[in-house]
Amino acid sequence: MNDAAVRLDYLAETVRLLYPGAGSPRAYTLLPHAVVPRRLAPRRWWHLGSEVVVPVEGSISAHLSEVFHRRVETVLHVRPARRANRKPILEAHADGRRLAFVKIGDSARARELITAEAAALRRLAGLSLGTVAAPDVLHHGHWRGLSVLALSPLPVRRGRVPGSLLMAAVREIAGTGGARPAWHGDLSPWNICRAADGRLLVWDWERYEVGVPYGFDAVHHFFQRALRRMGPPDAARACVARAVRVLAPLGLSAAPARQTALRYLIALAARHHADGHAPLGPPESWLNPAVDHEEQLT
Repeated sequence: MNDAAVRLDYLAETVRLLYPGAGSPRAYTLLPHAVVPRRLAPRRWWHLGSEVVVPVEGSISAHLSEVFHRRVETVLHVRPARRANRKPILEAHADGRRLAFVKIGDSARARELITAEAAALRRLAGLSLGTVAAPDVLHHGHWRGLSVLALSPLPVRRGRVPGSLLMAAVREIAGTGGARPAWHGDLSPWNICRAADGRLLVWDWERYEVGVPYGFDAVHHFFQRALRRMGPPDAARACVARAVRVLAPLGLSAAPARQTALRYLIALAARHHADGHAPLGPPESWLNPAVDHEEQLT
């Protein structure tokens, strides 16, 4: 089954879940078109795609209208279904502007991640951060047995993130744990961008955790970039081989840097195992070649 078919199947499931009513039908459009489905948006006169009619009464749109005390329109992201942490994502719009990004917990694992993200963001909101800018929690509640988390939209901009800014963010995030370093958990290139004021905008805090080896975020960022250029086994080996250079800006010497990279790869494999998901393949195919020849970890 190709990507478009997978997305459309998952979209059908999501529409039934979030727009379950029978009244007040509203025309939506699949954008940019059904062959490359990315968003399901309220239909406008200039849309060329076929209409998709969904009910508004009793829908997530109606619920969000109650939450925000104004008429809300929703844009549903048509997401890949083959992900361990998959969940419906919407944009809430009102009065011609985007009010929020909304995550829906439609499974036990998704609800856990949403709860974790809400807790992480509330923790960060109580701190004085100078480098990192995170979304605000606008609403965290329940609807029809689903978790609903609405977050303030960040002004996403395109452009390269300077290495110095990334490392400053890694240090600041680690410092949010006090004496026990914290990490964002998924400080990937697609979860960050440089703000106009020079700070680093960071979203998707579902995997935030306290009490991990200092530098995990930096290693994760390197590994995710490496995966764009090479397969998982080579990326994992590169992660260990380049650990000293990656972590030197954080003050780690050679031995601790290599150990940090190894511990990160093992922690990532454990995460995938806990999620019941193997996006990189079985650990013996990518993790073992990177760690088996290393000295015993202490």
